[in-house]
Amino acid sequence: MNNIPQDSQVQISETQAQELMRSLLHKENSWVEWGQVCQKLQQAGYSTQRIFEDTGFQNSQQNLVIVAAQVFDNLVQAEVKPEVLAYFKGPRSDVLYEFRILNQKQRVDASLLAYEKRIDVDGAHLVAKAIKDVSRMSQLPEVFTNHPGDWVAYLSWKRAKSQKDLQQRSRLIAQGLKFAHSASAREAIEKLLSDFSVIKSATEPLLPLYRLELEEELPRIVPLAGSYPLSNQDITAVNRVKIQQPFSQIEATGGVYVPIPGWQVVLKAKDPVGYLCPSDLLPKYLGGKVEEVLVILDRANKDWDVNSYFVVEIEGKLELRWLETEPEAPIVGQLVLILRPKKILDEGNITEPWQMDD
Repeated sequence: MNNIPQDSQVQISETQAQELMRSLLHKENSWVEWGQVCQKLQQAGYSTQRIFEDTGFQNSQQNLVIVAAQVFDNLVQAEVKPEVLAYFKGPRSDVLYEFRILNQKQRVDASLLAYEKRIDVDGAHLVAKAIKDVSRMSQLPEVFTNHPGDWVAYLSWKRAKSQKDLQQRSRLIAQGLKFAHSASAREAIEKLLSDFSVIKSATEPLLPLYRLELEEELPRIVPLAGSYPLSNQDITAVNRVKIQQPFSQIEATGGVYVPIPGWQVVLKAKDPVGYLCPSDLLPKYLGGKVEEVLVILDRANKDWDVNSYFVVEIEGKLELRWLETEPEAPIVGQLVLILRPKKILDEGNITEPWQMDD
């Protein structure tokens, strides 16, 4: 438990680390220092679990104070007034944490608004989202100025106008009046107190959000060596594909690649390479018409096994064989799978909405 990983970004001794742990355990100084200490320990190679065990700071709490301390540092760099810094040391780490999604200038603007309005964490979440949303817009109505308070007021005004429920409408009007910075913005919102007409606004569509649940849904990208006939040199010349997670992305500088469903047999292959081959040249007759198939072999597996097929080089050409005894010919790789092409009657149906005739 006392060992620190060698690839540390910050070098501190075990004695120094224990002193930092002790300061966290006794909650010395403010939450800003807690965040700085947690970050220093993590950068020195101490896991969040180790810090939790020694200090009582849970993983989520460590993350909160680290990120909030970074936002607080943005305020220090912007040289805001000392009373603003003192206010957020209050402690209000949860408020500053909500501003993590903003850039440095936006963080400062949001924090100053939070200080002025004395908002809680829910208000901070509202402000952060408003700044993020409005910053993507090309233009606001002229009555709303370029101030984060007016940005929140604008969104409240816009939502109130389309709200039929009087209770919700009143809540949004009050919210807009609370944050309105300019007199013109306040006047626009106050008009809604006597104007009860509902203007239906266009609603933002849902994001087409999906999550990969099965490994088969994430294909493995396999380099293609070419079409049969090939030699061992053709296979060895193909560069190995380096896969990066979490989306199995690759960096490719050339060549041809083919996606294969993430079946278990494919994921187990350490160094897969594919080539195209007519089906009538396979060791066994598949039946039906001759078609081009994709042969995937694992270059990393060259140990003969009587229960597997192997690609061997015979007289300068690759051959896919079942070998009853260990061959004298060099093994190029073990067969992973043979993939037939997709069989679709009408490919246009895949991209068109499904319809039923009346």
